Amino acid sequence: MRALTSREAGLVLLRIAAMAALYYGAAELGLQQQLVRGQVTPLWPPTGVAVAGLLAVGPRVWPGIALGAFLANVSLGPSIPAVLLIVAGNTLAPVCAYLLLRRAGFRTELDRLRDVPALVFLGALGGMLVSATVGSAVLLVSGAIDGSDFWPTWSVWWTGDAMGVLVVTPFLLMLRRVRRPVGAGWPRWAEAAALAAGTVLVTHLATRTSNASLLFLVFPFLIWAAYRFRQPGAATCTLAVSTLAILAAAGGSGPFADHDLFSNMVTLQAFNGTAALTALLLAAVVTERDETHQEIKRLCSRLAEVVAQIEPRPEAYGGTGYEPGYEAGDSVADGPGAEPPAGAEGESGAGAVRSPGGPDRHERRASYGRAADAEGAGFREAGLRDADLRDADAAGAEVRGAEVRGTEVRSTEARGIDVSRTDVSGTEVRRDDES
Repeated sequence: MRALTSREAGLVLLRIAAMAALYYGAAELGLQQQLVRGQVTPLWPPTGVAVAGLLAVGPRVWPGIALGAFLANVSLGPSIPAVLLIVAGNTLAPVCAYLLLRRAGFRTELDRLRDVPALVFLGALGGMLVSATVGSAVLLVSGAIDGSDFWPTWSVWWTGDAMGVLVVTPFLLMLRRVRRPVGAGWPRWAEAAALAAGTVLVTHLATRTSNASLLFLVFPFLIWAAYRFRQPGAATCTLAVSTLAILAAAGGSGPFADHDLFSNMVTLQAFNGTAALTALLLAAVVTERDETHQEIKRLCSRLAEVVAQIEPRPEAYGGTGYEPGYEAGDSVADGPGAEPPAGAEGESGAGAVRSPGGPDRHERRASYGRAADAEGAGFREAGLRDADLRDADAAGAEVRGAEVRGTEVRSTEARGIDVSRTDVSGTEVRRDDES
């Protein structure tokens, strides 16, 4: 027991160290695009790394977030007490985002429609208010920025942290689950390459042109990625689009030229948020649709197995196609001994039958023999009106309480089908094999 506890403690320490290293490396990457005082950037990837780590591993790795944040900020100042407060804000924000997401029942697979708004509004926009407010207030109180610079600094800080969660966290969550597609041929790989090249090219052109309306050209590619490649494609394309937009905003080029810092951050936040929401929401909708379709197929298969187990087989009654207690030629309308409906005779010579229990039982039940030709059969008690059944092979079929109006069935084989109390109006079925 003591050895197991030591092993678990070692694993936790290893995860904390890995989180600190990843946070610090992502911070150095994000500082390449700083806009305020060398430490405030419009894209702060460490927050995305921190939230993804908390969701994937658990809250025990929060010391790694704090350690990585301290290593990233200690050289930036302005003082050790201020750095400690900034580290506290940078640690508390991902933890708050994690708690909010867990409270909302968030799933890391992002395969439900409710998960995407939770990540955007709770994880990114809501949770990162903590770090932006604490960090900007610390810089203001320490004298690192003036009072007039508080809101621009706050907007950049909030945008950077929110964008880190919005574009980095989904990508990392998908990256840990992605597998090499089985059976994907060269057309699939060619489509993926065309999608990647088109997304990068169109986004680059849209973010380097002063016409802001060209930014809408990226959305067809995001929809393409979400519809064809689900969450992995949506997360990857969102990361590429957002990164290129952030680079343009940091350089003040394209639609972000000739605007103040606060306006650029609002525009950038709106564009990246809309792009991520569109791609991830559509991917979740398509995934839910696929899972629902597979569940329906599974239930239908299971139902067919159950029906096959409980349904009596014609072979059990001597191959005549009708149950004991009935005689060939019994009519539904007239009871045992009556003549069968016109055209109802098949290979077995069996016609429509009626339960001997009287009109109050099985009143609307008709059963025809094996390989019966049902053209013009009548189906009086089955309630088939204006039905045109041509070349129908109704071997062993059983129709109970069915009402079919204006139906045309051509070249249809219905072996062993049980249709119970079904109302089919205006349906046309041609050359279908429902064996």
